[in-house]
Amino acid sequence: METFFSFLEKRVDDCSSLLCVGLDPHISDLPSPTAASALKFSLNLIQQTARYAAAFKPNVAFFEVFGAEGWTALKEVIEAINAESDRLGSRIPIILDAKRGDISSTAEAYAQAAFEHLGADCITLNPYLGKDSVEPFLGYSQKGVFLLCKTSNAGSMDVQNLLVMPMGSDMPMPLYIYIAKLAQQWNEKNNVGLVVGATHPQIMEMIRAAVPDLWFLSPGVGAQGGELEVTLKAGLRADGKGILLPISRAISRADNPGKAAAEIRDEILRVKREMKK
Repeated sequence: METFFSFLEKRVDDCSSLLCVGLDPHISDLPSPTAASALKFSLNLIQQTARYAAAFKPNVAFFEVFGAEGWTALKEVIEAINAESDRLGSRIPIILDAKRGDISSTAEAYAQAAFEHLGADCITLNPYLGKDSVEPFLGYSQKGVFLLCKTSNAGSMDVQNLLVMPMGSDMPMPLYIYIAKLAQQWNEKNNVGLVVGATHPQIMEMIRAAVPDLWFLSPGVGAQGGELEVTLKAGLRADGKGILLPISRAISRADNPGKAAAEIRDEILRVKREMKK
């Protein structure tokens, strides 16, 4: 049975890319504050960047802000990505950036909405309610989850850097390392990864050492100040995979989004070649 990350790795091989194109239709970037504008914005990005995208990451907040019409637009965006995948002959994973996290019965409804109604392949989750809040998503064995571990925002230090003492241990560790180790334990179906921000490369390197095999979703390159080369050196696995770089504004606000995506993809390949020398 194909798992989410085996499916993702096929796409990475097909497009020679680790670029995850973020679909974040900020109202300030739209000609009008409507769901129709958000849809048009997203469809243009999909068409221009699909050949360079290892994955797409629509952010649900920028669609939900338009109410029911926004939800309909999000579903159309996902359908358009699937249609573009068919055209290219290579299926592109869709990661729903939703950061859900709730008790198990509510999580079941969230999982059903994301995977069955919308048709997303993967979702970002907040793991701080524990395993029973994640299990309803993991029950979809061919779908994936990325658990928030060390996020890219400055305020992540308020909580995620705290030292914790796990049960049965006599040594404290940062909470982000504990979350990473939990993710590794929960990754029984090869469908659990981690959100590890590119704005904290030294911490990313520590997390990679703790979990050598897990995939990272690493926002923060570009507009948030993370450096691509430093991020790849800190987060890549030994096989040259294992990290997706979500980039939205540096592509969507470019004069030519397709060219911007191509240049980022080519820069990723250049850094990987240099690392092999």
